[in-house]
Parts: sequence; C-alpha cells; structure tokens
Amino acid sequence: MNKLAIFTRNFSSSSPLNVIKTVTVIGGGLMGSGIAQVTAQAGQNVTIVDLQPELLEKAQKSIQNNLTRVAKKTFKDDAAKIENFVKDAASRIKTSTKVEDAVNADLIIEAIVEKLDVKQQLFNKLDQLAPEHTILATNTSSISINAIGAGIKRKDRYGGLHFFNPVPVMRLLEVIRGDHISDATYQTLMEWGKSVGKTCITCKDTPGFVVNRLLAPYSAEAMRLYERGDASAQDIDVALKLGLGIPMGPLELADFTGLDTKVAILNVMLEKTGHPVFKPIPLLNKLVNEGKLGRKSGEGFYKYDDKQKKIN
Repeated sequence: MNKLAIFTRNFSSSSPLNVIKTVTVIGGGLMGSGIAQVTAQAGQNVTIVDLQPELLEKAQKSIQNNLTRVAKKTFKDDAAKIENFVKDAASRIKTSTKVEDAVNADLIIEAIVEKLDVKQQLFNKLDQLAPEHTILATNTSSISINAIGAGIKRKDRYGGLHFFNPVPVMRLLEVIRGDHISDATYQTLMEWGKSVGKTCITCKDTPGFVVNRLLAPYSAEAMRLYERGDASAQDIDVALKLGLGIPMGPLELADFTGLDTKVAILNVMLEKTGHPVFKPIPLLNKLVNEGKLGRKSGEGFYKYDDKQKKIN
C-alpha cells in the first residue's frame, strides 16, 4: 500500500480523502508532458490530452528520452532494469485529442495556455463532464485560481498545483488553496504531490503565489538591465549564478520558461498589484512579437541549436 493510501485510511472517516490512482493532464507541452512523466514514474496511470496530435507525439518522444535518462542514472549499467523501468512507466501513459475521452480520472490537471477565458471555458466543461469525485486542478503560474474556477460547481474539489519547469527535475510544488477548497481535497493534493516526489508548500490565492511573486521582479529588472545596455546577457547571468549561487541566470531562465509566458505573467502581476516593477518591457515585447520566444522557438535572449543547446 502506498503512502497516499495509508494516509487516506488513517484520516477521519468524516472527511475522506480521495486516493489518486488515475490522472489526466490537459495540455501536451513541456509542463503537461513533465507532469505526466512524474505521475507515471510514481506508478499511476495518466492520460495526456491535447488537440494537436503532433504535440502529443512530441510529448511521448520527450518522455521516452527523459525516462531513459532517469533509468540510466538510477540503474547505471543494468540494461535489464533500465529497459523494464522505461517500459513500465511508458505503459502507464496514454494520449488523446478529446477531453471527453479522458475525464474519468481521480485528478485532472490543466496545463494549457496562460489565458483566463480559455482556462475558464475548459474548467466549466470539465466540471460538467467529470465524475463527481474527480478533483480539478490548475497549473497556472500567475492567474487567480479563484477566477479560473469561478464558474464551476465543485469548488470544494478544486485547487492549484503549480509545478516548475522542467517538472521531472524541479522538486518544488506549490499547492494553492482557493477560497472554497475542502480540507480533504487540500490534504489529498498535498499527499499526491509527495507521492510523485515533490516537496510541497502551501500558498493562498495571491498574485504570483510564492515563487513568481518573488521571481518576476528580479527577472524584470534583469531584462531592463540588459535592455539599457548596462551589461551583456551572459554577464548578467554569470553574475547572478556566481554571486547568488543559483543554477540558472534570469535571462537563461526566461528563455527556458518561454518569453511569451513571461509577458503573460508580468501582465497579470501588473493588473493584480499595480506595482511599477511589472510594467511592460519594450525589449521583451519586441522579442515575443518577432516570434523569438526562447528555447522553444530557437531564439530569445540567446540562440539555440536543434537540441535546444545555447550556441551564443
């Protein structure tokens, strides 16, 4: 019996927790595929849903490669164990282009575009289609989860699960408590996060939650420093990495996250807080308008080769 099942069995019978055995992830991009990978590695069945078949195919290939790297690191030169690990985890992952075919799950996690109206439409649909016991969660990085779930009825079975990119590597998971989440749902989300190997922290539904509320100003000021020509992108990143002991510089991280996502986060933070540090950055908007979104497009603050390795 896994830790989540034991926790559920021992919890007060008046507030039963859900045992998460099946998960659906809506969105086949970097975040969605990463969430699906750690879920499958934890022994749970997961379905990735995306309207674009080519994105699902890309996600499957990426997950397969990532699983192989994990297995080689874990089992060294034991070819049999490596093969079995990859095969077992991959067998737990399914894909679909139709939301309707994947709503029968214990937990549904949304990881789609960072736009309020699009997320609201999806959750309203999921609320109608999913079984009563299903918990709904959003992976939004900046939008109010209360706003996203404003139209659903199961507000007691709805919360935020903010993962970080790359999901298989980053250990943190922010579990966001909406205004109406039940204690049982909250505890279930916390225990599920631990079951997929994450260190979970809790935050209220406040703009940017914990990490992005602190990261966005620091990232914005680094972009402005570069925009003014005060220092090169490389020198800014090296300064912060060596001076603060962080693994990635702010401009490298922006490219990794996606510059379009950065714009969306800054816009939301400005709207919700009114703080001038979140005002639009002309250089950032220029790069996005030119389609230079970072690693995923091959160019942002840096240029990248086909394997997304920095070449300048």
